Amino acid sequence: MRLDKYLKVSRLIKRRTVANEACDSGRVKINDKVAKASAEVKKGDVITISFGNKEVKAEVLDVQETVRKEAAAELFRYL
Repeated sequence: MRLDKYLKVSRLIKRRTVANEACDSGRVKINDKVAKASAEVKKGDVITISFGNKEVKAEVLDVQETVRKEAAAELFRYL
């Protein structure tokens, strides 16, 4: 699955366009490498998102195309 879509489906970032812009500006990393919005996400990857002076790290536990809002938190865990 594409990184921008995963960020939206998992609710780490609320909108896909915002996720896309974050990736384009170099604020999103997969396994400590700057990632484009089109990068593939798979189980076990560690995603790091920089929001200003705050950094969020999450490990990918599952990849699904669609998920209910209540189950979105099961797709990742914070590190």
